Amino acid sequence: MTAQVDATPIAMKAVESSRIAEIGHNAETNTLAIRFKRGDGNHGALYHYANFTPEDFATFDSAESLGTHFSQHIKKETEKHPYLRVAEPPASEEAATA
Repeated sequence: MTAQVDATPIAMKAVESSRIAEIGHNAETNTLAIRFKRGDGNHGALYHYANFTPEDFATFDSAESLGTHFSQHIKKETEKHPYLRVAEPPASEEAATA
């Protein structure tokens, strides 16, 4: 009953958000990728979320606040969008986001 989350690398794009550094989507596997920001503003861990359609991604990508949309529509929906921590924060990250 649990969907398998695809860990294949996904092309990412930087976004303007206080909580999220980058997002990406793989339409073939319906996988959303989110790299969060750490408390110091540098890149944090990378997560993949399953069952995320291109329409879901378009709505998320165009949301007024990515962090709020994530909290209200993705984070709470762990059965609909199971997730996998794909990568730890980069070890030598030095102010990658501005």
